[in-house]
Amino acid sequence: MDEKTASFVIAGLKFDLPVIISITVAMALVFIICVWMAHRLTMKPTGKQNALEMLIEFTNGIVDGNLPNQTGRELKFFSFVLFAFVFVTNQLGLILHVNVGGVTFLKSATSDPLVAFTLALISIGLSHFLSVDKGGFKKYVKGVYFSPYAALMPINVIDQFTSFMTLGLRLFGNIFAGEIVMGLIWELAKSYGILTMVPGLILAVIWMAFSFFIGAIQAYVFVVLTNVYVGEKLE
Repeated sequence: MDEKTASFVIAGLKFDLPVIISITVAMALVFIICVWMAHRLTMKPTGKQNALEMLIEFTNGIVDGNLPNQTGRELKFFSFVLFAFVFVTNQLGLILHVNVGGVTFLKSATSDPLVAFTLALISIGLSHFLSVDKGGFKKYVKGVYFSPYAALMPINVIDQFTSFMTLGLRLFGNIFAGEIVMGLIWELAKSYGILTMVPGLILAVIWMAFSFFIGAIQAYVFVVLTNVYVGEKLE
């Protein structure tokens, strides 16, 4: 697929316009949806308020399963926002993929490796920061790099790097592959008119449902692993 993207340069730095637009749209959607769902809260939740509380309880459960302590309580809001943002971003390209004249302007931002790895860096960086903040630098170095034996330090360093790489690659790979396959299905649907349009549309609907599920799973896995990494470094 020869998909082009718009970009611009500021002070020698190249910025990918679709990524900026996609992240901005995802953040706006998360904010608007959460404000709408939390509007006019009542003691007996119904409808959208009930859905919001279920989502909060779901992400709180992820945190409690890995960090049943003060740090976990401090990370509950972060985990909720992280899950909501990654989930919406994963689905955005499926619902609102915008391509004008062969140039993409809106897609799933997590299908870009830089975005996926930036999110992974935030999660891994947070785990290291909290380890130093809660236990001190000396305990952090001993627990993360020299545990259980000092001789394992090189392996532990590699382990920290691979944790970052796998966290980013897992998210990027699944969302990128989903968009590529969806593009191929649309190309198939348009290839021979009505002969391929009907089966192509059926395939597109099936793949969209499957991709929606995968996007939700990836958001869940990302938040779970973020809390697991924090928990490991606070042991």
